[in-house]
Amino acid sequence: MCIGIAPPPKAPWPHPLIAREGWPFLAISFLSSLAVTSLAGWVWALPLWVIAVFVLQFFRDPPRHAPIGVDLVLSPADGRIVAVEEVDDPWLKRRALKISVFMNVFNVHSNRAPVDGVVKGRWYNPGKFVNADLAKASTENERNALWFQTEDGRDVTCVQVAGLIARRILCYVEAGAVLQRGERYGFIRFGSRVDVYLPLDARPRVALGDKVKASSNVLAQL
Repeated sequence: MCIGIAPPPKAPWPHPLIAREGWPFLAISFLSSLAVTSLAGWVWALPLWVIAVFVLQFFRDPPRHAPIGVDLVLSPADGRIVAVEEVDDPWLKRRALKISVFMNVFNVHSNRAPVDGVVKGRWYNPGKFVNADLAKASTENERNALWFQTEDGRDVTCVQVAGLIARRILCYVEAGAVLQRGERYGFIRFGSRVDVYLPLDARPRVALGDKVKASSNVLAQL
């Protein structure tokens, strides 16, 4: 099957260049930097400007265009593939193919729908904040799961997992929402992970260590 990149569409959802979740942090960091620069000079303000630039890059949220293809599962996050394995899906109580994407503090942290489908369920579990690069983060850390069901009845579970530094998982959809592939649905602050549970017959298109971008790269084909 030939897979290409769709021409830039007029998306039905907004794609701010800077995520709205970061606006308060940006305002505080830049105003503080300006204030110290005007009162004490560049030497004293330089560390604050470094922090402001870091905050700016962390909360960037560029538009992405989804590949064209049938039954594609797109990456819900930017990052590095840290798991491609058969496991138990704790949310839908089934055996599943799990593909995990680890996000470090330099990745884009906006989360996007991996498939076209209806959100059939949402679950939130409080938990720990161990390093999201570790396998036990999937079962021990704070996490938020969405159950997507495609038009042909295929089930995909997408789980936002907090990390060592991350302390806030944001999810803006509830059961009943209808999402398109690549549509923005949430955000995780400061390093984290997203686990995707797929039917066992899904064909993975990534391997351990691969770097992926949300909406732009294919994780698997259903």
